[in-house]
Amino acid sequence: MGELVEIVDSLENKVSKLLHKLELLSQTNTELREELIAVKNGQKKAEQALVDWEEKYNSLKLANSMLGSNTNKTDAKLKINTLIRELDHCIAHLAE
Repeated sequence: MGELVEIVDSLENKVSKLLHKLELLSQTNTELREELIAVKNGQKKAEQALVDWEEKYNSLKLANSMLGSNTNKTDAKLKINTLIRELDHCIAHLAE
């Protein structure tokens, strides 16, 4: 009978340790999920900043070519033609 009590006590001890480990793993899992969310948010902000900087760069490049720079002159002409077509399209819609 004494062996049975020892076995039960041992099992209770092991179950208690497993429950403690489960709790620790659950806490770690929650922390990691929160960290992942924070990293994803940071990545989205960085991607948006990159898009903003690319737009600024393209605007500066276009402005530079419009000021008389020989580089990217064709890009400036293409952009102007695109803008004119868009304006014509808008005017056509307004005339309807």
